[in-house]
Amino acid sequence: MNTASTGEGLCDACAVTAPAAGPRPAPPASVAPPPPAPAGAAGPFLRSPVGLGRAVVALLCVVIVVDLFAVFADVHMHRFARDVAAGHWEGPVSGAERADLLMAWAGRLQVLSLVATAVVFIVWLHRVRVNAAVFAPDVLTSGAGWAIGGWFVPVMNLWMPRRIARESWLASTHDPYGPPAKDQRATVLHVWWTLWLLTALLGRGAGMAYDKADTFHEIVGATQLLVVADAVSVAAALCAILVVRRLTAMQHAKAMRGPVPAVAEPMGSGHTQ
Repeated sequence: MNTASTGEGLCDACAVTAPAAGPRPAPPASVAPPPPAPAGAAGPFLRSPVGLGRAVVALLCVVIVVDLFAVFADVHMHRFARDVAAGHWEGPVSGAERADLLMAWAGRLQVLSLVATAVVFIVWLHRVRVNAAVFAPDVLTSGAGWAIGGWFVPVMNLWMPRRIARESWLASTHDPYGPPAKDQRATVLHVWWTLWLLTALLGRGAGMAYDKADTFHEIVGATQLLVVADAVSVAAALCAILVVRRLTAMQHAKAMRGPVPAVAEPMGSGHTQ
């Protein structure tokens, strides 16, 4: 396991390997000195994900509050459209304006909160993926750049972010090469990704249905879908909070433990770690 780190609260003692005391002997005259290492040849090093993790959790809490407001707006519009369609609405015309205003503000706030959260979440995911390359690089199958690019490539964005998160999770466990401990299983990560895909699917379908609705009966059906989509979004955000908190905590704890001492194995065992 690579053990380099920085001074952001993660295993400062592991950041730089100190040179041996005393002057170094000069190389023999007959041996040419080795060429200098190329620029940028240094391997990955640890950086604390704690601050980013806290920021992501805070923004996800904002997403939850906004989604709950959106559910309120959906229900209000649903009741209004249902009563008008059934001929039971006897309120003022301002009731329609209020319902439209609530829906418009809910949509704007959802876009703003989602964009802000997505930016910080992707930065956090890239950070934990780089740290994973320090902990256990041989369990990783994709470059760290895919922690960012994987969200923007069509079709690939259906599975690549989950792979990045899953491999980073595995590398951050106490023993990436053995069965995971009960408290380090990635079940919540799989649930989060499933809910995230459902949120994207339901949100797009419900939004299109609402935009195309020309009658109050169609608005009733569209707002029902919107309520479901926003409720699933709340559940996805809650699971995302658990994923961020647990993966951040695992990386912090693993860095605090420091390097794992190598264990000598019989020759011919064919297994190194």
